[in-house]
Amino acid sequence: MVSRAMHKYARTSPKKVRVILDLIRGSGVEDAFSILASLRRRPAPIVAKLLKSAVANAAEKGHTGTESLYIKEAYASQGPVLKRIRPRAMGRAFPRKRKMSHLTIVLEERGL
Repeated sequence: MVSRAMHKYARTSPKKVRVILDLIRGSGVEDAFSILASLRRRPAPIVAKLLKSAVANAAEKGHTGTESLYIKEAYASQGPVLKRIRPRAMGRAFPRKRKMSHLTIVLEERGL
Protein backbone atom coordinates (compact mmCIF):
# COMPACT_ATOMS: atom_id res chain seq x y z
CA MET A 1 0.00 0.00 0.00
CA VAL A 2 1.40 3.40 -1.03
CA SER A 3 0.41 6.71 0.52
CA ARG A 4 1.51 10.15 -0.70
CA ALA A 5 1.42 13.72 0.60
CA MET A 6 2.50 16.89 -1.18
CA HIS A 7 3.13 20.45 -0.04
CA LYS A 8 3.34 22.93 -2.87
CA TYR A 9 4.71 26.46 -2.73
CA ALA A 10 6.64 26.00 0.52
CA ARG A 11 8.43 29.29 1.26
CA THR A 12 11.87 27.77 1.62
CA SER A 13 14.49 26.85 -0.94
CA PRO A 14 14.74 23.24 -2.10
CA LYS A 15 18.43 23.13 -1.17
CA LYS A 16 17.61 23.68 2.51
CA VAL A 17 14.80 21.11 2.55
CA ARG A 18 16.80 18.40 0.74
CA VAL A 19 19.23 18.23 3.66
CA ILE A 20 16.36 17.30 5.98
CA LEU A 21 14.71 14.92 3.52
CA ASP A 22 17.99 13.05 3.03
CA LEU A 23 18.10 12.38 6.78
CA ILE A 24 14.66 10.76 6.96
CA ARG A 25 14.49 8.97 3.59
CA GLY A 26 14.31 5.19 4.07
CA SER A 27 13.61 5.33 7.80
CA GLY A 28 10.47 4.33 9.66
CA VAL A 29 7.77 6.87 10.43
CA GLU A 30 8.37 6.89 14.20
CA ASP A 31 12.13 7.31 13.69
CA ALA A 32 11.52 10.14 11.23
CA PHE A 33 9.30 11.99 13.72
CA SER A 34 12.00 11.74 16.39
CA ILE A 35 14.68 12.96 13.96
CA LEU A 36 12.53 15.92 12.91
CA ALA A 37 11.74 16.83 16.51
CA SER A 38 15.43 17.05 17.38
CA LEU A 39 16.45 19.13 14.35
CA ARG A 40 16.95 22.87 14.76
CA ARG A 41 16.43 23.90 11.15
CA ARG A 42 13.64 26.12 9.91
CA PRO A 43 12.08 23.67 7.39
CA ALA A 44 11.90 20.80 9.94
CA PRO A 45 8.36 21.66 11.22
CA ILE A 46 7.12 21.93 7.62
CA VAL A 47 8.45 18.45 6.83
CA ALA A 48 7.01 17.05 10.09
CA LYS A 49 3.58 18.43 9.23
CA LEU A 50 3.85 16.90 5.74
CA LEU A 51 4.83 13.53 7.20
CA LYS A 52 1.86 13.70 9.57
CA SER A 53 -0.39 14.33 6.56
CA ALA A 54 1.07 11.32 4.73
CA VAL A 55 0.37 9.12 7.78
CA ALA A 56 -3.21 10.44 7.87
CA ASN A 57 -3.58 9.63 4.17
CA ALA A 58 -2.39 6.08 4.88
CA ALA A 59 -4.94 5.77 7.68
CA GLU A 60 -7.64 6.98 5.31
CA LYS A 61 -6.71 4.21 2.87
CA GLY A 62 -7.20 1.63 5.62
CA HIS A 63 -3.74 1.20 7.12
CA THR A 64 -4.04 0.80 10.89
CA GLY A 65 -0.63 1.38 12.49
CA THR A 66 2.52 3.37 11.80
CA GLU A 67 4.94 0.62 12.90
CA SER A 68 5.20 -0.98 9.46
CA LEU A 69 5.27 2.26 7.42
CA TYR A 70 8.52 3.65 6.10
CA ILE A 71 9.45 6.59 3.89
CA LYS A 72 9.97 5.19 0.40
CA GLU A 73 10.49 8.54 -1.37
CA ALA A 74 11.10 12.05 -0.11
CA TYR A 75 12.10 14.80 -2.46
CA ALA A 76 11.90 18.56 -3.01
CA SER A 77 11.63 20.12 -6.43
CA GLN A 78 12.01 23.74 -7.48
CA GLY A 79 8.89 25.89 -7.34
CA PRO A 80 8.39 29.42 -8.62
CA VAL A 81 10.86 32.17 -7.76
CA LEU A 82 9.78 35.56 -6.41
CA LYS A 83 12.08 38.21 -7.81
CA ARG A 84 12.62 41.15 -5.47
CA ILE A 85 14.88 44.21 -5.52
CA ARG A 86 17.29 45.12 -2.71
CA PRO A 87 18.27 48.80 -2.64
CA ARG A 88 22.02 49.44 -2.44
CA ALA A 89 24.35 52.42 -2.25
CA MET A 90 24.42 55.23 -4.82
CA GLY A 91 20.95 54.40 -6.19
CA ARG A 92 21.79 50.90 -7.35
CA ALA A 93 19.52 47.90 -6.98
CA PHE A 94 20.52 44.26 -6.55
CA PRO A 95 18.15 41.41 -7.38
CA ARG A 96 17.03 38.96 -4.66
CA LYS A 97 15.54 35.60 -5.55
CA ARG A 98 13.08 34.19 -3.00
CA LYS A 99 12.83 30.53 -3.94
CA MET A 100 9.90 28.19 -3.25
CA SER A 101 9.78 24.43 -3.33
CA HIS A 102 7.32 21.60 -3.86
CA LEU A 103 7.74 18.79 -1.28
CA THR A 104 6.61 15.18 -1.70
CA ILE A 105 6.70 12.28 0.75
CA VAL A 106 5.69 8.74 -0.26
CA LEU A 107 5.07 6.11 2.43
CA GLU A 108 4.97 2.38 1.84
CA GLU A 109 4.24 -0.61 4.02
CA ARG A 110 7.34 -2.57 4.91
CA GLY A 111 7.12 -6.17 3.73
CA LEU A 112 7.62 -8.68 6.54
